[in-house]
Amino acid sequence: MFTAHPNTMLGRMFTSGLEFTHPNERGEYEVAEGISAAVFRCILDFYKGKIIRCPPTVSVQELREACDYLLVPFDANTVKCQNLRGLLHELSNEGARCQFEVFLEDLILPLMVNSAQRGDRECHVVVLLDDDSVDWDEAYPPQMGEEYSQTVNSTAMYRFFKYIENRDVAKQVMKERGLKKIRLGIEGYPTYKEKVKKRAGGRSDVIYNYVQRPFIHMSWEKEEAKSRHVDFQCVKSKSVTNLAEATADPLLELDAGGNIIPANVPPVPPEEILAAELEEAVGMDPQAVAAHEDP
Repeated sequence: MFTAHPNTMLGRMFTSGLEFTHPNERGEYEVAEGISAAVFRCILDFYKGKIIRCPPTVSVQELREACDYLLVPFDANTVKCQNLRGLLHELSNEGARCQFEVFLEDLILPLMVNSAQRGDRECHVVVLLDDDSVDWDEAYPPQMGEEYSQTVNSTAMYRFFKYIENRDVAKQVMKERGLKKIRLGIEGYPTYKEKVKKRAGGRSDVIYNYVQRPFIHMSWEKEEAKSRHVDFQCVKSKSVTNLAEATADPLLELDAGGNIIPANVPPVPPEEILAAELEEAVGMDPQAVAAHEDP
């Protein structure tokens, strides 16, 4: 049965000139380690009649993972399942993976290359519709969260990213391709200027029209926004820029005896400290202590 399907892993084990498997003392072959007996029994149906029948007691996701490991095709032609939701979910994941790989190579990668040639170490891409138009006023540009964001007009990719499951698949594909700091979501993107409001003092507030569009953010460096070669000197500022530090209790200064020195009060002269210590030591009056001091 196995040698009739040489493109599967089990077929390669028994058709290759190299001996990948060896029988045990009872003449049995141990294959598909880590796959449950119930799942392996379903996969054997493929070798018997090219149809895998998944019973309700078997997880469709577990069956899919076993098929991927054993190089057995998992599609609507080979898998018959009572749980249609689970089957369609796995088929959608495979379709999403194939579709995003096309988006990545044809639409996203050129924008990443542009960022890399500019010296950037990351890329932020906003997905617009095919008919979205961006018309910014050069005199009043919008305030953007990402300084070097790029856009791609693709209604197909916009619809693709509407589903959270597709975003999870896309993130997994980018991780497998070695990308770091991956973020996917929905954000507002300014398309055109609606009006300008004049405020007192001559300041102008620009109001833009925003549309909600998917975005992708990724980096190809392990440590984003950090340099391993240039060390800039840090100079401590005298001004208080930390809100927590500004609202914290002031630092307390202590004298030689461990007592708190009140703010804006000059320190006690050393001779008075000595008199107080002698008074505490011998129980004498401060004037008597002063009389015993060396002139």
